[in-house]
Amino acid sequence: MQAINHQPSAARQGHPAQTIIAIGVVVAMLYLGRVFLITLVIAVILSFILDPAVRLFMRAKLPRGLASFVVCSIALLALYLAGLGVYTEASALVDDLPAFSQRISQLVDNVGAKIDEVEKNTYQLVVPKRYRDVTPPEPVQTKSKRTRRVEPTPPPTQPPAVQEVRIRPEPTPLFTYLYNYISSFYDVLLMASFVPFLVYFMLSWRDHLRRGFLYLFDAGDRQVAGKSWEGVADMARAYVIGNFILGVLIGIASAIFFVIMRLPYALLIGPMSGFLSLVPYVGVPLAIAPPVIAALPVYSTPAMYIVIAIVVSMFHLLALNLLYPKMVGSRVHLNPLAVTIALMFWGTLWGGIGLLLGIPVTAGIKAVCDNVPNWKPYGKLLGD
Repeated sequence: MQAINHQPSAARQGHPAQTIIAIGVVVAMLYLGRVFLITLVIAVILSFILDPAVRLFMRAKLPRGLASFVVCSIALLALYLAGLGVYTEASALVDDLPAFSQRISQLVDNVGAKIDEVEKNTYQLVVPKRYRDVTPPEPVQTKSKRTRRVEPTPPPTQPPAVQEVRIRPEPTPLFTYLYNYISSFYDVLLMASFVPFLVYFMLSWRDHLRRGFLYLFDAGDRQVAGKSWEGVADMARAYVIGNFILGVLIGIASAIFFVIMRLPYALLIGPMSGFLSLVPYVGVPLAIAPPVIAALPVYSTPAMYIVIAIVVSMFHLLALNLLYPKMVGSRVHLNPLAVTIALMFWGTLWGGIGLLLGIPVTAGIKAVCDNVPNWKPYGKLLGD
């Protein structure tokens, strides 16, 4: 009986260690397979976003495979047109780069001149005037009355030079440079090329995948699994579509303001500033940078740059406090501490793309926790 009583305590003691080991294994897998997992997460989010459009075409008596192909084609066409518009504006910007570089050089020269002036004024304040005016006496050269005949000294004998044998490295061919440069982007480009195919197959095989996913669970747990599936899908659509609409609204308002300010390329920097303002925690400085750079050839007074920074910050704060809670916050329900820790965690594992995917991934985990009875305390811990 004593041995039987000691078994539960031993199991309880081993449980935390197993949990810590399991968490460590999961974190290692997330880090080592980050390129694959990032591609998969992006494809899943895009498939959740495009699924309502597929069902809309299916109401027009189109089969799911054909409807998925039409929706993916429309999405790729929209992406191509957006990229073409950005390329057109960017090509015009490249032609004006000499003007921007000349203006930046002038600003750098002005800043350097002001720094020199400040240093000169500081020197005049710190060093007393009597020490500044004293000049060192010039050395007096005396001529001797008698001149001696100076005999030339023979040059010193040098030991015979020892030839050093140096091993010169062979010049690295151009192909090696190109290979090293391209290989760093090869994995990213390779995985990105799979995104359209993954999205298409996830949309066309959506019903089959959902049935297979539900059959992984027992009959009593299938309803919970189905609710978790729908909760993650609703959250992904709400987060991405809400942020997209919010970025479009901020971009339109910013573009109108930039046109009034007569900034060049307002149609390019307006949407760029609007969507950059949505980046968590660093959105404001990122949103201010494009209009400030575009204003360099136009304005020379610092007051105009301050006005641009203030207005862009106001757009960001108004959207974050008024529009974001209604469009995104009502579906995500993450508290600020959970958001901050999630951004730190996913940013450490996945880099910059982790800052963009950290909130939807964490919100998806919370949606699963809210539907699984044993995990509801963790959902409340992450929630607001």
